[in-house]
Amino acid sequence: MAQFQFVMKSGPTPGATFPLEGEQLIIGRDAGNGVAINDSEVSRKHARLTFQGGKYVLDDLGSTNGTFVNGQRLTAPAVLKAGDVVSLGEQIVLMYEALMADAGATVAISRRAVQQAVPQPTYSAPPQPQPTYSAPPQPQPTHSAPPQPQPTYAPPPSAPKKAANKTVLIAAGAGALILICSCIGFLVWVDATYRWCVFFPFLSGC
Repeated sequence: MAQFQFVMKSGPTPGATFPLEGEQLIIGRDAGNGVAINDSEVSRKHARLTFQGGKYVLDDLGSTNGTFVNGQRLTAPAVLKAGDVVSLGEQIVLMYEALMADAGATVAISRRAVQQAVPQPTYSAPPQPQPTYSAPPQPQPTHSAPPQPQPTYAPPPSAPKKAANKTVLIAAGAGALILICSCIGFLVWVDATYRWCVFFPFLSGC
């Protein structure tokens, strides 16, 4: 025996399920509908489900925002298949699922729900120890070259030369001073004896 349900993928209550039971169900915003979805995108009586030949047929009831199956807007009744995506307007998205009933079970469950509910065993190989290799320490050479003697340079003695230069400068200065004093004394003697015209006849007044 096959049973069916809607699972809300997008809308006010994502993940909510709506079991589909009965010959006819109304989808809409009214609380008394077989599939009641309280959202402004949904009309009060948006669409209708009719059970025919073991399948549900979906028909839009002149809703404001339209009814879509797999992205196509309904313009005529459409037979739903497991896995079909039903959209009410642009925001409400429902997944149509077929539930397979077990012969000895009292409640029908979906294979997809079982796969999601039962954790799958996972095997992870134990970590393998990674070999570690370290190179043996290399001996460091301890040989150091003997210190090289640094050449020493001594400038030649320059003291005597500097002393000789100083003596020459002193002698030259003394000679110049004597010459200047002699000239001054001579000029004083010429002036005192009125001999300017004798020694300097080119002066004016001679």
